[in-house]
Amino acid sequence: MAKKTIVKPKKASGQRKVAIFDIDGTIFRSSLLIEITEALIHAGIFKKKLRKMYEKPYQRWLDRTGHYDDYIGGVIKAFEGHIKGVDSDVFMRVAERVVDFHKDRVYRYTRDLVRDLKKKGYFLLAISNSPREVLKPFCAKLGFDKVYGRIYEVDKNNRFTGTTLFLDMISDKAVILRRAIARNDLTLKGSIGVGDTQSDIRFLQLVEQPICFNPNMVLYRHARRRGWEIVVERKDVVHHFGPLTRVA
Repeated sequence: MAKKTIVKPKKASGQRKVAIFDIDGTIFRSSLLIEITEALIHAGIFKKKLRKMYEKPYQRWLDRTGHYDDYIGGVIKAFEGHIKGVDSDVFMRVAERVVDFHKDRVYRYTRDLVRDLKKKGYFLLAISNSPREVLKPFCAKLGFDKVYGRIYEVDKNNRFTGTTLFLDMISDKAVILRRAIARNDLTLKGSIGVGDTQSDIRFLQLVEQPICFNPNMVLYRHARRRGWEIVVERKDVVHHFGPLTRVA
């Protein structure tokens, strides 16, 4: 009798689809860096005079006579110029209060997209220029699998040194995406990316489905040229421009 040939099913690759999100202004309706800076001032850890570093650009941005980049740039200088010497445990307690207070202040569209992708088994990746200490617990509540944010060095006395670690990597979100894919056995097939400024273009170019959410003008113009989807959420209305989002 001829021996029966048994065909074994091919083993699945195990690779998960990845969805990458910017956080500030894309999911969170503010900036975690801004909120932690203000909270540190309110707690007396930072001096009130630090606000002078970004008050004028903030007012110009509110009046639509200035740019958000100038405002956030001032906040970054204030934070990074005065974090040195702050006890990291004290910082974490303030960060926890910030996350608890702001955890639900998110955009409806991206919040629901994150939930949908989580159910479909996507690996959720968050990348932001906000401090990782406040970013990580905020994203954990949303179900993210991996979080990349700014990492600030701590000395042997558990105090911040004022040095930002791995700055060259965090400044290029495409590098982080490739790193995450390699380390977590992910695939770009069916991948989705969501960003809101030109700093997100590098990773949006890598994914199969780039979504520009409430984009600034630079990203908006780039998206129009590339035919990327643009989504704008205003109050309780979500406007789609370009191909409608279809999650695989």
